[in-house]
Amino acid sequence: MHVTIHQAKTHLSRLIAAVERGEEVVISRRKPPVARLMVPAPVVVKRIGGLAGRPFRMGGGFDDPAANTGIAADFMGG
Repeated sequence: MHVTIHQAKTHLSRLIAAVERGEEVVISRRKPPVARLMVPAPVVVKRIGGLAGRPFRMGGGFDDPAANTGIAADFMGG
């Protein structure tokens, strides 16, 4: 589907619906095309490192108050 900039401003909701149905919409200024409406590519989140693609689980006792107190004492010089 080819539309002018004026038509695109006037009927943007309809054009977006057309794109969602799989139609291609080209917007032209006078004769030459200047833009194309299209569905965005899906966003792929990549994880890097050794845990890529694997679930991460904390070890048992990671939140033990006694261990936390000991670690805090190490940092505080006590």
